[in-house]
Amino acid sequence: MEPILTYGPIDLTALELVCGMVLLLLGLWFGSLLRPKDDATKSELMAMRGQQAELQGRLAQLSEEQAQRGDLFQKSLDERLATMTERVGRSITEQSETSAGHLKRLDTRLEVIDRAQANIKELASEVSGLQSILSNKQSRGAFGEKQMQSLIEQFLPARTYSFQQTLSNRARVDALIHLPGDHLDVAVDSKFPLEAWQRLIASEDTVVGEADNRDTAKRQFAVDCTKHIKDIAAKYLLPGETHEIALMFLPSEAIYAELHSRFPKVIERGFTDRVMIVSPTTFMATLHTMNAVLKDAAMREQATVILDEVTKISADVRRLDDRIAKLQSHYDGGLEMMRQARISTDKITRRADRIEQLELNEDDPTALTDSGPQKTGPLL
Repeated sequence: MEPILTYGPIDLTALELVCGMVLLLLGLWFGSLLRPKDDATKSELMAMRGQQAELQGRLAQLSEEQAQRGDLFQKSLDERLATMTERVGRSITEQSETSAGHLKRLDTRLEVIDRAQANIKELASEVSGLQSILSNKQSRGAFGEKQMQSLIEQFLPARTYSFQQTLSNRARVDALIHLPGDHLDVAVDSKFPLEAWQRLIASEDTVVGEADNRDTAKRQFAVDCTKHIKDIAAKYLLPGETHEIALMFLPSEAIYAELHSRFPKVIERGFTDRVMIVSPTTFMATLHTMNAVLKDAAMREQATVILDEVTKISADVRRLDDRIAKLQSHYDGGLEMMRQARISTDKITRRADRIEQLELNEDDPTALTDSGPQKTGPLL
């Protein structure tokens, strides 16, 4: 039950107030029984009744005020609940819109991630295919050979090279580059020592205590590369048939850089056996140089033809000069005829002007004749 009277920390309900009044009346009644009934007692009773009536009026007033306060509190509570409900509704709406925007952006990013994942899968399949190619020795050789052929086809004319040509010793060379003049053909062979390279890289990742494995891998890599150099020198350096220098093409820049940085003896052995090791980058520079040499030789071979063409051009220039001279003489004659025509037109114009100005004199029959020198217009 809600309190209807608050006094300090004490809250009184209606039931408590009624019980208090009953106890007060009982006390007064017992007191009236114990005391003699006289006028003083009656006056006191009257006063107590008045106080009781006043107390009842105050209690009624308090009850009414409490009811009003309850109505105001209920109204304020309803207003606050309505305001809070509106705010919560707006907050939920804004949060929903924000969440929808986040979800939309998340969907977009997920689509990008899906496309990237698809590209990664495609790249992984391509890498797997490349790995399967490189794992097979024959496929690996074909890969390096194809890369070498593509570079040669890109930088040299078609008539200056040939692929898979058989030499006099029945050895088949990957490519022959035909140099001009008395120069012999340059043999190019593609080699890819992948197994030895992979063992060398794997040994670099071992712990410090396994230094013997690294040394073994380095020796094996040097032995394999040296063997390739010896094979090329024995098969493709043929006196009187091929150039005194052959090229060993390595399709990997990493292997080429490793050879030059950590295996100088292998490079020296190549110089000794007259086998030059080239990577894709250095091979392109070599092909540029060869192309320049081929162009220079072609120019020298066509020097006679070029001189004949220059002579014909000189004769054509002389004929053109004669024709221009004739055209200029015709132009000068046309200017003279134009000057004479202007003189005639000036005379006709002056006669017409005199007729218009009534300068005709009957007594002077020579009025319309020419008198003195005539002025002519400007020459063209």
